[in-house]
Amino acid sequence: MSARWNGFDNNFTMKKGIHPENYRLVAFKDMSNEEVFLTKSTAETKETIEVDGVEYPVVKLEISRTSHPFYTGKAKFLDTAGRIDKFKNKYKKFSKEEKKEEE
Repeated sequence: MSARWNGFDNNFTMKKGIHPENYRLVAFKDMSNEEVFLTKSTAETKETIEVDGVEYPVVKLEISRTSHPFYTGKAKFLDTAGRIDKFKNKYKKFSKEEKKEEE
């Protein structure tokens, strides 16, 4: 455990030399819904984004709390019918029914 109670007062002390020193405000952008939120991070990035007139380093996310179905309560519909048909057509030649028809 990195935070320890020193036993004398209500202050917690952190172990020295194991925590990063370069925390800064970073913008995290959810690419599925264009939502942007700011938080402190040590994440390295070369891209930047302007939020409320201030430029921040940006980390792009595929999904976040603003788009994940668990947090939003909304399920995303995926077009799987085309994928299933493609799979069936691709492996049709290996089916037992196909071999019976050939005989």
